[in-house]
Amino acid sequence: MSINLILYSTSHCHLCEQAEALLLKLSLEYELEWTTVEILDNLSIYQAYEVKIPVLIRVDTKDEICWPFNEEDIKSLLVNIKIKS
Repeated sequence: MSINLILYSTSHCHLCEQAEALLLKLSLEYELEWTTVEILDNLSIYQAYEVKIPVLIRVDTKDEICWPFNEEDIKSLLVNIKIKS
């Protein structure tokens, strides 16, 4: 069963590109899917996450991690281990 994620991002964001690269790498090890959401398309999302992006949210648990995060942080999110945000 696939793990569904949301990646809050914005265009021309090098940190967001790094986050997506980590997801691509981990998708070789984990069965995961993600939707990238442009925060500028929704005012409430923008206001909530503008200084935190990239933000990765696990859809089923609503757990989230904000940048800076690394591969181990994402793995913890994927296996549903509580981590510091």
